[in-house]
Amino acid sequence: MNETQYNDLAAWLNEAGLTGRSETDLVVGFCERLIGGGVPVQRGFVAIDTPHPVHEGRAVVWKRGSNDTKLTEYGRTGSDEGDRSEAWRRSPFYHLLKTQQSFLRRRLTAESESEFSIFPELRQAGATDYMAIATSFGSDSRIAVMDGIVSSWTTDAPQGFRDEDIALLRRAIRPLAISLKAAALTYIAETLVQTNLGRDAGQRVLRGQIARGVPDRIKAVLWFSDLRGYTKIADTAAPDQIIPLLNDYAETIIGAIHEQGGDVLKLMGDGVLALFHFDNSSRACCQALNAAAAARNIAALNRRRAASLLPVTEMYLGLHVGDVFYGNVGSVDRLDFTVVGPAVNEVSRIGSMCRSVDRPLLLSSSFVEALGKDAPPLASVGRFALRGVGEAQDLYTLDPHP
Repeated sequence: MNETQYNDLAAWLNEAGLTGRSETDLVVGFCERLIGGGVPVQRGFVAIDTPHPVHEGRAVVWKRGSNDTKLTEYGRTGSDEGDRSEAWRRSPFYHLLKTQQSFLRRRLTAESESEFSIFPELRQAGATDYMAIATSFGSDSRIAVMDGIVSSWTTDAPQGFRDEDIALLRRAIRPLAISLKAAALTYIAETLVQTNLGRDAGQRVLRGQIARGVPDRIKAVLWFSDLRGYTKIADTAAPDQIIPLLNDYAETIIGAIHEQGGDVLKLMGDGVLALFHFDNSSRACCQALNAAAAARNIAALNRRRAASLLPVTEMYLGLHVGDVFYGNVGSVDRLDFTVVGPAVNEVSRIGSMCRSVDRPLLLSSSFVEALGKDAPPLASVGRFALRGVGEAQDLYTLDPHP
């Protein structure tokens, strides 16, 4: 690759980073331009850690002649046990980390293939030479655990990489790292806001709807659920069992809400506040009921927990329809994207009434009215004065004997 070709590569990376090209597009375009410049790359691997509640990072593997380059997400490597951790400790990247080096090169031979766990696979694919590069962002610009990207490159050229190939790759990896960092920061922003604010609220914030005290007034189906007997469980269970219990049941409940198109706005201990947008009143109510049915079907979870002698519980749920203000509330330096209004208080009180009337699900009269002809068989529970609510409410539940 001559200087003109290198400058074209660097200019393309800058433009691709500015226009928001994905990690996959960046790596594919980078490798194709290397090949066009005469660098005999057979395989490229690029990875960057990202703060995600499940995945530790994202990686792209490119192979010459393949049209199936994909981005994959990898799990935690820092635990002390398991095949993944063992593979990590036998990797060239772990070696770079432990020795605080930024570059490693090995000719792939029968003698060298036992050094790292990836080498036999690479040799079998015809690779003759391997290099790994750790490219740092600097300690003040770190993302998640790592402060840069790691990459590896192989060739199947009989003579291996030439000195000029190695120099070119080590030089070109820095503009690639800058573009990948831009792509990673976009992904991180989306992950953080959607994980911590909810999917719809997160998208609104990313679109710039972050002004304090300028909420939208919307009509929505409101969901408020909590766990039966949670206070007693929290008082009697071992402290290290509480967070796993909350996570287990939240995964079931939140998954059911998301599957039906709802948005979770707030987790309050064992409580979940969510909404279903009221684009179509009957459909939104049916989505909420479908989510309720899925969330209440936690028998499999309870069997797993009981088999491990862990505490089990059930869900109490109130569903309501009302007008709410949806937007940012708080101080200038700490905002919460949420819903406020009398309807939020009402759905909370309806959910709390489940204990008093011994019903797992209660529906407000406004919810039943919005359901219309799509309502399943229902039974009236009675008319109740709810604490903090001006008027008494007629409440309903699913008819146990339709």
